[in-house]
Amino acid sequence: MRQLILASTSPYRLQLMRQLQLPFITAAPPFKETIDPAVAPELLVRHFSLGKAQSLAERYPNALIVGSDQVFVDQRGRAVGKPGSEEVAITQLKQMSGRTHTFFTGIALFDSGNGTYQTDYSAFSVTLRELKDEQIVDYVRREKPFECAGAFKIEGLGIALMEKMEGDDYNALIGLPLIKLISLLKQFGVEVFA
Repeated sequence: MRQLILASTSPYRLQLMRQLQLPFITAAPPFKETIDPAVAPELLVRHFSLGKAQSLAERYPNALIVGSDQVFVDQRGRAVGKPGSEEVAITQLKQMSGRTHTFFTGIALFDSGNGTYQTDYSAFSVTLRELKDEQIVDYVRREKPFECAGAFKIEGLGIALMEKMEGDDYNALIGLPLIKLISLLKQFGVEVFA
């Protein structure tokens, strides 16, 4: 099997990728994301995912490179990324409280040997409970979800913020749509099961 690269430094994506029990390594993609609110979120995450994968092509010239990225759509219909700070995380969660939001997680598989690629995305909706400001502040200070789209970690204490969740692949909400990835790998000749 050719070398498989996960273009990510996310410990959550690393953990999810390990579930497939395929040999792989991780590498930090030198790709900068700039959210354009005029671009549909499903296109944005596909573009970001592919950009991350392609940004490692020179370093890994004959590999299969997996890229993934995530945004959510706020109540005004705009794509929103990671908060980056405590203040922004608190603001995001206050705006999300009591509402349903859709998360879009892109996936790309890029063959750096011949330049071919496939992209896809997964959508997952979450409805947050009605939260008091003090609950939001307590959550953010305890879990520090500054590098997570939506300002929560669903695989951690963030589950306590939820009223309802809907989607095809729970893993997509964490950051790597494994069901879609397995299909893409198969298209490139990589089977999870022999």
